[in-house]
Amino acid sequence: MNQSRSDSYAAAGVDITAGYKAVELIKKHVARTMLGNSSEDIGGFGGLFALDLTGYTNPILVSGTDGVGTKLKMAFLMDKHDTVGVDCVAMCVNDVLCVGAKPLFFLDYIACGKNIPERIERIVSGVADGCVQSGAELIGGETAEMPGFYPVDEYDLAGFAVGIVDKKDVIDKNRMVAGDVMIALPSSGVHSNGFSLVRKVFDVENTDLHTPVERLGGKSLGETLLTPTKIYVKAVSALYGKVDIKGISHITGGGFYENMPRSIKDGLGIVINRKDVRVLPIFELLMEKGGIDERDMFNTFNMGVGMSIIVAKEDVDVALEILKSQGEDAYVLGSMIETDTKVEIIYE
Repeated sequence: MNQSRSDSYAAAGVDITAGYKAVELIKKHVARTMLGNSSEDIGGFGGLFALDLTGYTNPILVSGTDGVGTKLKMAFLMDKHDTVGVDCVAMCVNDVLCVGAKPLFFLDYIACGKNIPERIERIVSGVADGCVQSGAELIGGETAEMPGFYPVDEYDLAGFAVGIVDKKDVIDKNRMVAGDVMIALPSSGVHSNGFSLVRKVFDVENTDLHTPVERLGGKSLGETLLTPTKIYVKAVSALYGKVDIKGISHITGGGFYENMPRSIKDGLGIVINRKDVRVLPIFELLMEKGGIDERDMFNTFNMGVGMSIIVAKEDVDVALEILKSQGEDAYVLGSMIETDTKVEIIYE
């Protein structure tokens, strides 16, 4: 039994016993992520992970860190805290995936104005869901109660993922040639970027977030905006060793124009026909409501494309078949051409 308690610290707004209760509540969620490589005894000073290097000749560890951003404001308004953890994991593991790595483990960090154990449990349940989806083990984390810094009913959430890839399997965009094809993997919605603009346009603090909206498929605006970021790890990993992947981009803040160029070789570019992009209704509504220029939309949001993959032309059919077998309604966006413009969207 933990005998640690400080009345003086509690009087200052920090209840360390609430932290102990939160740890007990989240243990069952951590256990769901375990694959036998780490210790299930959380609450220590560090997370343990046994690294299995079987099959690797020159292993490289790949790390990624990110947070959920101001999308958390939607969770506060909706009083729904069990999905933002998926966003946190997704933002990290999808990045790690872009170099060809398999996620191994994840750690989270929750900073809050008041530690409410039941709310912490809901947050971590989402983190665990994301870890299960990506095959990463949740091996540790930290909860910081910071009264006077965060409002009582608010918190911040960030995370850190580590993956592994053999050096020979690191995705190398320099092998890209004209004629290679870009494949789009649909997003689940706005994901976790651009919410400062989203919240401004929809004036979310003064808008009905709960009534179903026909244009949004019968979902409410709040539910649509809180839809968690899609995790692509299992679908994309199914391509490894079966197709020649030459580039992967996670389409986050900065949209097409900032993210796609990061996976494209200098001297090459992608020309995308606007009519071929399967833009989700939430983006059309956002653009109309905010009077936002379409180029700005493509330079801020994923617009319905959460990840893009560049493969050799001869691998396109196989890649699409594999992705669809994994539940991804993937489609071709265009072919690589020789140009100094990395991304060009044309209208016909």
